[in-house]
Amino acid sequence: MARYQVIIAYDGTCFQGFQRQGGRARTVQAEVEAALTRLGWQGSAVLYAGRTDAGVHAAGQVIAFDLEWSHSSEALGRALNAYLPEDIAVKAVREVGPDFHPRYHAVGRAYTYRLYIAQDRDPLRDRFAWRVWPEVDLPRMVAAAQWIEGRHDFAAFGTPMKPGRSTIRHVYRASWEVLEDASLRFHILANAFLYHMVRRLVYVQVLVGQAKLEPEAIGAALQGQGHLPPGLAAARGLVLERVYYPDDGQGFEPLGESLIASGDEDCG
Repeated sequence: MARYQVIIAYDGTCFQGFQRQGGRARTVQAEVEAALTRLGWQGSAVLYAGRTDAGVHAAGQVIAFDLEWSHSSEALGRALNAYLPEDIAVKAVREVGPDFHPRYHAVGRAYTYRLYIAQDRDPLRDRFAWRVWPEVDLPRMVAAAQWIEGRHDFAAFGTPMKPGRSTIRHVYRASWEVLEDASLRFHILANAFLYHMVRRLVYVQVLVGQAKLEPEAIGAALQGQGHLPPGLAAARGLVLERVYYPDDGQGFEPLGESLIASGDEDCG
C-alpha cells in the first residue's frame, strides 16, 4: 500500500462542485473515486487540497489516496485517465510519504480569474470567462489590486468554512494582465483563501473599474471600514491553477505561515 499525490485538471461547468454530495449530484470527487474503485481502491474518501464551487475549474487541483498498485506512477495516471470522464484529467502522479495531506501541507495556492468586456454574450467564451458590461478602466483595477497584496483581514471578502476560524490571509501577488483576445485575467497567490474570496475580490475590482467605487475602498474594507456592495463574480471565470508544497520544486517560497495547517479550508 502506498500513498499517491495526483494533480488533476477539470472543466467545472457540469459539476456541482468538487466535494462529493448526497443524492445524484455530479461532483469531481465522486467521479475520481468511481475511477479509483475500478482500479481496486478500497478507501472511503480521497484527500484533496481544497473545495471548488459548482462551475469553478481547475488546472492544478491536488488529491491523495492510498492504493495497492504494482505498476509505475505513470501507469497509474494512464489507468485513471482511461476511466475518468472527458472533463477530468490526471496531469501528474507521484508516490509520497504516508502522512502527506494535500490540504494541511500546502503552503500556497494560485488562482486566476478571466473576464471579457462585451455588451452582448459570446457562447464560445462564456464557458470559461465572465462577461462584464459596462466597460472597465484597467488602470483603476490595477490600482485596486495593489491594496490586496500583503497580510490582511479579508472578512469583508469571504468567510471561513468553519465558524470562528481566522479570516486573516497573506496575499503574495494580486495582478491583472491583458490577453491576446483582449480579455482580462486576474492572478492571485496566497497562503490560503476564504470561501468566495477570489470571486468577491474580482467583483469589487470590476466595480472600481466601472468607477462605481474608488480603489481605496478596498483598503478601507481590509481595515474594517466602510461598506462594499454585495455580489460575486461568476463562478465560470475562476480556475484553481496550482497548489504549492515545501520543496516541491515549483519555485515558490512562502513569505508567511500556512493557515491551512491550523485547520482552515481553501475555497476561492
